[in-house]
Amino acid sequence: MQPASYDDLNALCRGIRTSFVHLETRDCYGTEVELPHMAKWRRGESDDYAWLGWWLDMLRGHRAGGRTCRRARIVSEPLSAYQQWTLSHAGLFVDAGEDIRYIPRPRLATVALPGSGDFYVFDDELALFLHYTGTGTNACFQTTGDPDIVHTCRQAFQAVWDLATPVRDYRPQ
Repeated sequence: MQPASYDDLNALCRGIRTSFVHLETRDCYGTEVELPHMAKWRRGESDDYAWLGWWLDMLRGHRAGGRTCRRARIVSEPLSAYQQWTLSHAGLFVDAGEDIRYIPRPRLATVALPGSGDFYVFDDELALFLHYTGTGTNACFQTTGDPDIVHTCRQAFQAVWDLATPVRDYRPQ
C-alpha cells in the first residue's frame, strides 16, 4: 500500500479511462467540506450546491465520454442524519451521470467485504482505500495496484451492487 492524498483521490477520479466504483460503508462522515452544508440542511435552509459543481461537471464529462461512475452506500436504518442529508441531494449526482445505489446492512449477511471499509476502484486496476477516525473524519488514503486486492474490492463492490436498490427507488425504513 502506498500513501495517497485528497488531491490524489481527485486526480484519480478525474483521470479514469473507463470507470470508477466507490463503496461507502459508514453511516456518518465528518468532512470539513460537507459539514457547513449539512448544518444548513438541518436548519431547513436551501443550498445552491455550488460547492459540488466541480464534481458534477466531472461526472457529466465522464458520462459524455462513455465512462461509468458507480457508488454503493451501505446504510443502517433508520438512516442517520448524515445519510438523510446525502439522500436529499443524491439526485444531483445521478442527473450528472453517477449511478448510486443504497443497501441496508442486514441485506449483506452473505457478502464478504474488505476489512478496510470505504474504497474506490479505478479502471479495474487500482484500489484506493479511505480510512476514517471514529468520528468520521478522514485519517488517511492508501492506494494499491495489487491485482488480488483490486480483484477482491471489485468482487465485493459487485456483490453489494447486485443486491442494492437504485437511489430513485430506495425507500428507507
